[in-house]
Amino acid sequence: MTESEVFEYALIRVVPRVERGEAVNVGVIVYAQAYRYLCARIELDEPRLLAVDPAADLDAVRAGLTAFEKACTEGPLAGRPLGERFRWLTAPRSTIVQPGPVHSGLTADPAAELAHLFDTLVRVSR
Repeated sequence: MTESEVFEYALIRVVPRVERGEAVNVGVIVYAQAYRYLCARIELDEPRLLAVDPAADLDAVRAGLTAFEKACTEGPLAGRPLGERFRWLTAPRSTIVQPGPVHSGLTADPAAELAHLFDTLVRVSR
């Protein structure tokens, strides 16, 4: 049996009109130092976002989400330690793509935790 270790996660939200503060959960980022794991899972539900803001710039949102997801493994942060990348990605910001607060827990399988959090906190039951 694998031992549980601490992991941290944050929701990734799209806030199409920052001044209104309305957000749509579009992803989760998970970091587990003991497992050397950092991964984000993102899925944009465009109809849901457009219900919040019919004038949302979908191209800009998609570009921001792609950049966020890739920053886990590519780009200028790629050479930095995983924990440093996670802290940078989860730092508060006032852009269209924003991380939520960081939460923690215990897991023996961070990839399974990412899938569970994504299904629970991002996907909408249909």
